[in-house]
Amino acid sequence: MKLLEGKTALITGASRGIGKEIALKFAAQGANIAFSDLAYDDNAKSLEAEIEALGLKAKGYASDASSFDGGEALINAVMDEFGRIDILVNNAGITRDNLLMRMTEADWDLVIKVNLKSVFNLTKAVQKVMLKQRSGSIINMSSVVGVNGNAGQSNYSASKAGLIGFTKSIAQELGSRNVRCNAIAPGFIETDMTAKLPEDVKKEWIKTIPLRRSGQAEDVANIAIFLASDLSGYVTGQVISVCGGMSM
Repeated sequence: MKLLEGKTALITGASRGIGKEIALKFAAQGANIAFSDLAYDDNAKSLEAEIEALGLKAKGYASDASSFDGGEALINAVMDEFGRIDILVNNAGITRDNLLMRMTEADWDLVIKVNLKSVFNLTKAVQKVMLKQRSGSIINMSSVVGVNGNAGQSNYSASKAGLIGFTKSIAQELGSRNVRCNAIAPGFIETDMTAKLPEDVKKEWIKTIPLRRSGQAEDVANIAIFLASDLSGYVTGQVISVCGGMSM
C-alpha cells in the first residue's frame, strides 16, 4: 500500500517549483491532489494532466491564499469536489529582497501578507474540516532564513520565522484531536526563484553549505511525504531543516 493512498492533499503555490514537486510526489504515493495558485494557467493544466495520468483525481484552483475570504472559499470548493482534506501544505510564498534602509513599506506588507497571513487564512479554514475528521496533517513551508536570518531579506525572514511560531502554537491547539502541524525549512534549493541569482552569488552560498551543493525540490518533497504520512504520526510542532547543514 502506498503511503498516502486514499488521502486528499491541498497544496498552495503548486504550479511550479517545490509545490509542484510535492504534488507529484504525493500523487506517486497515492494521494488525490487539489492545488492552487494565483492563476489557473498552462502550468496548472499540465500538472492536472500529469497527476490524472496516474489514475488519481487532480484539480487546480485559481486562488489568492493571502485573501481571508479567498482561503475559506478555496477550502469549501475542495471539500465540495473531494469530500475531505487530509493534508494541507502551505507553500505559497514570494520574495521582495532589499536592505532595510531601501525596503519600502509596500514590499514589507506584501511579503508578510502572502507568506504569513496566507497560512493563517488556510489553516483557520481547514481546521474545521480536520477537527471534524479527527485527523489531519498541516505542513508549513518556512525557510532556513526564518531560522538564521539573512541580510537583505528582513521581510522574508520575518515571515518565515513567524511561520515557525505559528506552527508550534497550532500543534498545541489541535493535537488533542489528532491534527498535526509541522514546518519544513528549506535551504538553498534550485528553483525558478534561485535560478535568477547571479552565478557568483550561487557559488558563494554553496561554500557555506557543509554538503557543498544546492538542494533539489525533490529533497524537500521527500520530507513532506514523511510529514504527511502515518510514518510521522507522533511528530508535531517540529521544524525540519532541509538545507545541507546550513542551519545547525
